[in-house]
Amino acid sequence: MADFTFLHAADLHLDTPFEGLVRVAPEIGEALRDASLVAFDRLVDRALKERVAFVVLAGDVYDGPERGLRAQLAFKRGLERLSAANIPVFVVHGNHDPVEEGWSAIRSWPPGVHVFGSDEVERRTVEHEGKVLAVVHGRSFARRAERSNLARTFARTSEPGLHVGLLHANVGGQPGHDDYAPCSLEDLRASRLDYWALGHVHTRQVLLEGETWAVYPGNLQGRSFKPSELGAKGASLVHVRSGRVERVEHVPLSPVRFEALQVDVTGCEDLGEVEQRLLSRAEERIESGVEGYLLSVELVGRSPLEEELANSLDEFARALDDATLGKTPWMHWARLRLALARPVDRSALLQRRDLLGALLRRLEVLAEDEEARKAMLSEVDAPLRSFRGWREAPGVDDEALLAEVEAEAVRKLEG
Repeated sequence: MADFTFLHAADLHLDTPFEGLVRVAPEIGEALRDASLVAFDRLVDRALKERVAFVVLAGDVYDGPERGLRAQLAFKRGLERLSAANIPVFVVHGNHDPVEEGWSAIRSWPPGVHVFGSDEVERRTVEHEGKVLAVVHGRSFARRAERSNLARTFARTSEPGLHVGLLHANVGGQPGHDDYAPCSLEDLRASRLDYWALGHVHTRQVLLEGETWAVYPGNLQGRSFKPSELGAKGASLVHVRSGRVERVEHVPLSPVRFEALQVDVTGCEDLGEVEQRLLSRAEERIESGVEGYLLSVELVGRSPLEEELANSLDEFARALDDATLGKTPWMHWARLRLALARPVDRSALLQRRDLLGALLRRLEVLAEDEEARKAMLSEVDAPLRSFRGWREAPGVDDEALLAEVEAEAVRKLEG
């Protein structure tokens, strides 16, 4: 059987609104309005560049049943480009754009495009030089609140080739997402399909791999500062070798990224130093292909500048915008939040006759006694693994860990 690749995307939410953004410059507003459509154009570009065998889109092509005209026409233009290159496209609808709700301006699709219905599972084959490469099984949502376990209606058939299931669903009751088309991993395995192209969950996840793969590619373009919307968004490029999925590659496509940063400003003596530290941390996030970043920043640490920052936070954010909006990529400092504490007199804390003083004195002993420190750390290794990722991160030594524990203790117990 011929080796091939296909592209799996979901949750395009074309022409989507962005949430929670109040102070936005006009040029940013324009970039945000176009972001989801640019991401879709990049998806088409990547499919053409990779010469994929086909493309699967796992629901929520549009952001709502109203399906704006701009989004529909942009979607149709992209499909026409793929059709002209003889790349088949398979589409299901999800809870945001169910089949029986909303208005459609498109009466017919380009050749090679198939939109699966909602009554039952349909199957379409993909052929190359007269041989079947893949069988795509798909089923759309009829209505927004689909409560049935649609995955149980999928089953492998006798046709040769890679069998792909295309479904918008909540697998395993994932929090933060409506429990639509609920199903379990066992339901997916029971179908005996080779690859489940899933949609609905906006965080990229590989739920199963091996004999059966199940993948959420995440949404195509982030929309807010929710954890599921942060970072590089895009699609999954699936590599098939000898009739089996060999690997799944994440392909970043979003032109605009939402990022959340935590920046320690301990040691900064004035707001100029704070600005330089923030700019430096933000520049570390820059990657090629990204046109702009929207940033949510939490300032942490101990600083005598806490009151000064608190009194000028909005103005400080605008000053950061002035420094970065005209660059490529641009950066918009959408949120600044203070989580600072005032500097403390450590020698005075060590003399205190309370829990904090006793803890600091114990930590000081451990810092000087390597044998005692390692014995203690071995006893509490499991709890420490959950402490901000320590004991898992390479290059973190025990002295640094004790310093972090001390800082956290002072922050929580000083009062």
